[in-house]
Amino acid sequence: MPRIVVLTGAGLSAESGLGTFRDVGGLWSQYDLNEVATPEGFARDPVRVHEFYNMRRANCRAAAPNAAHIALAKATEQLGDALMLVTQNVDDLHERAGAQNVIHMHGRLDGALCHHCDHRWPAPLVMQADDPCPACQVAATRPDVVWFGEMPHEMETITSAIAGADMFVAIGTSGTVYPAAGFVDIAQDHGVESVEINLDPTSGRFDRILQGKATETVPAFVRTLLNS
Repeated sequence: MPRIVVLTGAGLSAESGLGTFRDVGGLWSQYDLNEVATPEGFARDPVRVHEFYNMRRANCRAAAPNAAHIALAKATEQLGDALMLVTQNVDDLHERAGAQNVIHMHGRLDGALCHHCDHRWPAPLVMQADDPCPACQVAATRPDVVWFGEMPHEMETITSAIAGADMFVAIGTSGTVYPAAGFVDIAQDHGVESVEINLDPTSGRFDRILQGKATETVPAFVRTLLNS
């Protein structure tokens, strides 16, 4: 059975109403990324950062999985361990669609992290800067997401899987944020077929490009994949 690694990005959840960094007039455009998506910004103003992520959490809660999430969930069910699903997204739409064992390389909005003792627990819908950690009681609660300047989760597992795969598929990702932007290079270096599914091509580094809305292209791609 072929070994496939699928990477999903913000473009996959955009059709569920969750904005991307580049949306004009969206939630991200109202904030300076240096102030709400870096450890330094959190240290300067944790109240503002929590305000931002409380809005993102509410936005995520109100969204629903779309046809692309559902198709990928079906692929994980039918292919099992032969498919590794990795996402740059911090929403839980893959899981709500039924996908299992998703690797969230940038963490999750529905998680909380103590930056004093590294304890993790499910996040409430609203978090505040003075919330105590349930483990150490220190008021050091932050969203369990990976900010700019921090190392994404499970990088060794992901890169090893891509290097040993038969196919690497990138869906709805801009191809500009490293280290994920370098995954296609790993695939190319190891002779792994690479496929990009996106509204617009991001680079000339992929072997195949499927252009269009994720809700249309991803289900069609998954049907072909499962029937091959």
